[in-house]
Amino acid sequence: MYFGVAGNLFAFACKLSFEKGYEGYVAFDSKSALIEHYKKKLGATHFKGQRMYIETVNALKLVKKYFQD
Repeated sequence: MYFGVAGNLFAFACKLSFEKGYEGYVAFDSKSALIEHYKKKLGATHFKGQRMYIETVNALKLVKKYFQD
C-alpha cells in the first residue's frame, strides 16, 4: 500500500531543492535500520551518525523517475 511513497517524497524534496537553486541537494536524518536501504533505493550518501544526503546526480534521477513532466 505504501510502496514508493518515501521515494516520491524525497523526489519532491529534490525537485524543490532544484527550484530554489540548491542543485538538488537534500540532507536528512535516517533511522539507522534504513541507512543501507536509502543508499540502495535513493542513491543517498551516509555522512556520519544518522545524517545522510542526496546530491545532484542522484537527485536528478529521482526527479526524473517520479516527475515525468
